[in-house]
Formats: sequence, C-alpha cells, structure tokens
Amino acid sequence: MPLEQQPTSQLADKGERTLLIGGDQPIRISTGHRLLHHDGKCSRPHGHNYEISVEVTGTLTEDGWVVDKGDITQVIDDWDHRFLLEEDDPLIEAFKQSGDGDSLIVLEHPPTAEVMGVILEQKLLETLPDSVSDVSVMVRETSELCAGATH
Repeated sequence: MPLEQQPTSQLADKGERTLLIGGDQPIRISTGHRLLHHDGKCSRPHGHNYEISVEVTGTLTEDGWVVDKGDITQVIDDWDHRFLLEEDDPLIEAFKQSGDGDSLIVLEHPPTAEVMGVILEQKLLETLPDSVSDVSVMVRETSELCAGATH
C-alpha cells in the first residue's frame, strides 16, 4: 500500500518527528519579573515582551501530528500578562494585599530566561501526550538575550 494511503497508526511506525513552533514567528507574551538577588537594574520590577519557540519531538498521533499547537500555546499563555517572582520575594505579599495575587506566578528559582525555559519544558512534558519524547524551549528576553536547551 502506498505511504499516502496508510493509516496514521502505521505512519507512527516511521519514527519520531519534530515539530517547531515559533521559528520565524515566535509566540509572544508580555511578562513582568525581577531578580531579587541581582546587584543591577534587574532587581527592580520590570517587564519584557518575550518571544518563545518550542521544538517538540515524538511520534505521530492518530490525528496525524506530533502535538496540537493549541496545547503548546495554552501552557505558554498561562504566563502572559503575569508577574514572575521567586519564592520569598516581599513583592508576593504586596501583590496579594493589593488584590492582584492571581496575577503572580511564584517560582522556586530566580525568574531568568534560562529558568523560564526549563520550567516551560517541564510543564509541557507533563501536559503533552506520552507520544512526546522531548521538548526544547527557547526564551528570548531581549534582542541580545536568548536562552534555551542545548542537545
């Protein structure tokens, strides 16, 4: 039977595929943060228009894709127009007292682009189907700073 006529389940047997989301058109989110223990400007609350790209590796699902792009963007969009703070930052209490506690994402580590990439990778691996074997996230904070996994 020609390849184009084979059921999707047989195409999954052709090995892993890679899906790149946000290559030329990254996913964009606006997020605030501060680096609590930084000696420079980054210790002040500020924000960035982050650009995020995701590479997902896995076998094809019955739907004929590695993953649904919407599942990726849903995880990333959870951080859009939020403020990322490290545990024990005094700003956490200030946000809660002002009634804006729901706009916070509290992390165990400093909210750097590197940490953001690692956490997003973990969140995606937890969320995506078992057919996914690897996720790599690149987080561009500025035109000069981009962080991601190296494989």
